[in-house]
Amino acid sequence: MIASAADAYKRVFTEGSTAQILSRPQPVRHTGYDFAVAIDRIETEADGVVSLALTDPDGALLPAWTPGAHLDVVLPSGRQRQYSLNSDPADRGHYRIAVRYIADGGGGSKEIHERLRVGDRLSVRGPRNAFAFIEAPQYLFVAGGIGITPILPMVVAAERAGIPWRLMYLGRSRSRMPFLCELASLTGGDVVVRPDDEFGMPNPRMIFEQTPTGAAVYVCGPPPLAEAARAVLSLHDPTASLHTERFSPLPVRDGAPFRIRLRRSGTEVDVAADESALAAIRRQLPGVAYSCQQGFCGTCRTGVVAGEVDHRDRFLHDNERDRSMLTCVSRARGTELELDL
Repeated sequence: MIASAADAYKRVFTEGSTAQILSRPQPVRHTGYDFAVAIDRIETEADGVVSLALTDPDGALLPAWTPGAHLDVVLPSGRQRQYSLNSDPADRGHYRIAVRYIADGGGGSKEIHERLRVGDRLSVRGPRNAFAFIEAPQYLFVAGGIGITPILPMVVAAERAGIPWRLMYLGRSRSRMPFLCELASLTGGDVVVRPDDEFGMPNPRMIFEQTPTGAAVYVCGPPPLAEAARAVLSLHDPTASLHTERFSPLPVRDGAPFRIRLRRSGTEVDVAADESALAAIRRQLPGVAYSCQQGFCGTCRTGVVAGEVDHRDRFLHDNERDRSMLTCVSRARGTELELDL
């Protein structure tokens, strides 16, 4: 009887004429996240850091999100940048992002600090989460500077759930560290604020040597923090789970030099073994679109005309890899590529 029932289920739900209706596929979605928001407030959170409160222009609820999520923000200039959501996920009336001014950056922070005003509208994509907050018996959070932005909602979530947590918050000085007042209101865990001008430069390895057994460790900040976490935890506590997010490009590993022909531009660029294809292309085409520089947002997606690609991204579907690549992380498998640029 069980076998007969299983056969009947298979015929109806997977093989029969009604299967398309009863068993719809659920592919991973990379589109359909675009919408407009309005800037409701702009506030100074620390020296060189402003926050933007974003709302739906018509007053509707914003899409739900979970701690660790980010938005792709399209600025009026056309620049696309990613910013972590750091408000309360339960409040769907507004989102909050925070941006540190970087004088020698790519121009996105300068545009936000100097040009945007309350009432301006922006196009955003998301929320998407490449830094998911998992359930754990206890947590260690380590944030460096503006790296507090994805960590803050996680700390609040652990506090509300009554799960033991500890936050190490590092920065150059208290005046440059945003959201100190919000962190001071949390009493269910341990907040350690460690500015360099008061305590000196931290030893990253010492931070992780006291990690509670079996904790989930979340790190967002300069690359040495994540590198120290991996080195220490692999030796002292293999039961800990490590989760990292960074705001700088990934270092190129196992790279080899190659040449890119830009078909539409009629030029060629040489890519060094230790640089990304995107960095090399920008020397010739400085206005080319990019955002995350880590292979998951798809902004730098480029058509491949000829050549074999060494795909290193987390975005493209298998059936897209023969004709596209993400230039921020992927490379040539041989010595040459021809791209539709």
